[in-house]
Amino acid sequence: MDFKTGVLLDSFRLSLDESLQKASEAGADGVQIFAVPHEMAVLKLDFTDVKKLKRKVRSSGLEIASLCGDIGGHGFESLSENKSKIKKTFQIIDYAVELGTTIITTHIGVIPENDSEKRDNIQQALIKICRYAEKSGVFIAVETGPERSEVLKKFILETGEKSLMVNFDPANLVMVQGEDPVLAVYNLNDLIVHTHAKDGKMIRKCDPVKIYNAFAEGNPDNIDIDSYFLESPIGKGDVNFPAYLAALDEIGYKGYLTIERESGRNRVKDVKEGIKFLKGVML
Repeated sequence: MDFKTGVLLDSFRLSLDESLQKASEAGADGVQIFAVPHEMAVLKLDFTDVKKLKRKVRSSGLEIASLCGDIGGHGFESLSENKSKIKKTFQIIDYAVELGTTIITTHIGVIPENDSEKRDNIQQALIKICRYAEKSGVFIAVETGPERSEVLKKFILETGEKSLMVNFDPANLVMVQGEDPVLAVYNLNDLIVHTHAKDGKMIRKCDPVKIYNAFAEGNPDNIDIDSYFLESPIGKGDVNFPAYLAALDEIGYKGYLTIERESGRNRVKDVKEGIKFLKGVML
């Protein structure tokens, strides 16, 4: 199996220098960095000095695997918000070019299965973004989770933009959709350009729209999200990583397995053990 291991730097909940050190010590090949403010983005990076950021990453013996370009809220569902969000995404694409990475992962909102105003809003925004990204050789990778893989695939193919691809998160599919990641890999196949290495368990079925609305709006309805699913250290959840990585290998994926740890009391330990676990599966 020819994969690289990475880590979303904010998983450590430490400073930039400390996070890079921990990623290097854990044996990661690269890092993913939040390009916009986010509730999880403790680093609050200043992208006005991109060269300095690149030097720090390289001096740690790492490379930039991708940028996380989540623009928050309901993604591109709202027409009234999209003008500013598209402009911001253009800036993120420019950052990616300067940093030397070709992948931006993001949540775009919840894709309705049937024609609707929201679906059209998301699609039209992505067409503008992807055409801008394609000029620079950058891919916009939609993260799995809000909808089943066949819905996402159909949407991407109907949108028709070459730079619109997939960031595959197996835990999201397990926790929110109850979908087998192995089957989803074969379904999405060559659309996958980046993955999040994450694990978790579904406790009980949920309404994905309500769950992602809660994330987007700060959970005003006080939904007990923890009663529906649990994110866990890699190898401790319901993602069958040997079968999942074998499927990625079979479709010819050669990219990153980027660990994203969103909870837990000892994330440094979880990331280090996660990379060790992944490398063990790859042997």
